Amino acid sequence: MMLHVVNKSPFERNALDSCLRTAKKGSSILLIEDGVLGALEGTMVSGRITEAMADHKIYVLQPDLDARSVNGKLVDGIESVDYGGFVDLAESHTTVQSWL
Repeated sequence: MMLHVVNKSPFERNALDSCLRTAKKGSSILLIEDGVLGALEGTMVSGRITEAMADHKIYVLQPDLDARSVNGKLVDGIESVDYGGFVDLAESHTTVQSWL
């Protein structure tokens, strides 16, 4: 299955929306860099993230949350990973798609 990596803020670009529209059921999504902002609860995209979790496992890169001093709560069910976890995700998926 495919790992989708989104690095753009959902408040500035449509990369996350495009990813959610086209990702096949069962694929995983990793939010990195400014993409981590899409994982926060109580935003205009948190409902779409919650809906997407019915079909996809969603991860967030914790060091990128820390670097942005984001103190908000993540949408329930999103798993945070460190850099080693990022590598593990890339290795455990047959393909990696980056959304720029």
